Amino acid sequence: MLLGFTKWELGKSNNMSRLRRMPSRRSYDQYCSAARALDLVGDRWTLLIVRELLAGPRRYTDLHADLPGVSTDVLASRLKDMEQGGLTTRRRLPPPGAAYVYELTGRGRELLPVLQALGRWGESELGERRPTDAVRAHWFALPLLRGLDGQGLVEVRLEEGDFHLRVGAEQGPVYGDGPAPGEADARLTLDAATCAAVATGELDLTEAVRLGRVTVTGDGTLAKALREA
Repeated sequence: MLLGFTKWELGKSNNMSRLRRMPSRRSYDQYCSAARALDLVGDRWTLLIVRELLAGPRRYTDLHADLPGVSTDVLASRLKDMEQGGLTTRRRLPPPGAAYVYELTGRGRELLPVLQALGRWGESELGERRPTDAVRAHWFALPLLRGLDGQGLVEVRLEEGDFHLRVGAEQGPVYGDGPAPGEADARLTLDAATCAAVATGELDLTEAVRLGRVTVTGDGTLAKALREA
């Protein structure tokens, strides 16, 4: 006995105290699928982290660099919540990398059409780029994917940088930084203004090709479809 408490009671009291101190995720506590979804992805930055991880495994430092404005504490918190929610996993790369990377689970990759729909809905909100707006070349990946049908590897060349798209990918990354890893089915060369016009819905990708604002090279099915559309 210790001050009137048995060891079992004292242990139970300590466990309850620890449970009370453990932060719990906020919930809308509504029996609604939309509310349940927002319990998982409704926090600020979460869907943008998904956008970055659609490119495949990323290190924490890479995510922080491509999410300008997010604090280190918030990013770490969101990644932890996403892992607990079954959207991401964390694993250690083998030597010589020996760094931890985050990647989407199958459940997390299912958010691609959600982001596509959200991007389409937000087209009218883009307008002209503001002086405070950051930009990364690969942020144009999802708008361009919406204008491509079929399957294949597409390389996109911008002055701001190159990236590649995996059109029709059902598993793994749907885009990535840098030139295509291997022979591309199509190569698109365009400027940021044209990308922005496609992203805002002002210009359809096939229309941009017809107007000469996008140069298409390559002999793959995707290249031929774009040139013949």
